[in-house]
Amino acid sequence: MIELNQINYHYDNFKMHFDIKITSKDKVVIVGPSGAGKSTLLSLIAGFILPDSGNILLNHQNMTSTLPGKRPVSILFQHHNLFSHLTVEQNIGLGIRPCLKLNVSERQTIGDMLAKVGLVGFNDRYPDQLSGGQRQRVALARCLIQRRPILLLDEPFSALDQALRFEMLALVDQICDEFNLTLMMVSHHFGDFLDYFSHCLVVDNGQIVFNGFPKQLKQSENSHIAKMLGFNFQ
Repeated sequence: MIELNQINYHYDNFKMHFDIKITSKDKVVIVGPSGAGKSTLLSLIAGFILPDSGNILLNHQNMTSTLPGKRPVSILFQHHNLFSHLTVEQNIGLGIRPCLKLNVSERQTIGDMLAKVGLVGFNDRYPDQLSGGQRQRVALARCLIQRRPILLLDEPFSALDQALRFEMLALVDQICDEFNLTLMMVSHHFGDFLDYFSHCLVVDNGQIVFNGFPKQLKQSENSHIAKMLGFNFQ
């Protein structure tokens, strides 16, 4: 469960306000113009920035001032942030033990997670030996191995071609169901989320201007929002 109660955040002269409640195991896509506040919304939930006022509840606990590492949240950004000098196993292992002194059980857990993301046997490869889609799978595995119930994705697949993007979305959908995760994902690709997300937030000028089912954006009463986003349903 994610609950933002009357959250206010100011950056320079840009004022943002968020007041939402996301149900546990929900899959939410966040769309909106560039600079509207989508990534800021995720950063507030993750704890990378703190609100000027309001409360953030995660799984019914007030975590407004809690440090990011203490929140039940893992986050994946557009850039995978893998370390080029570390193997796939070591990059994922950072999610378990930053010192990388992994025991046999932890290495087996990493192997199991690689199987989940379709990379069996890739343990000893380095990032420059992987394709873009494979690197994002490794980064996703590093998030998932932390076993945190809330997964935040900030345009992690935008650099991939459409076929790979759909492949990754299907994988995330499957893993969220298997691990009972609550998902919030920022995307600029409207066509991607109709089949993979149960909920949609549209952010514009630091405010949530739409909160509902993705397919509701096709309805005539929401045509002004679809037009603002450049979506064409004809």
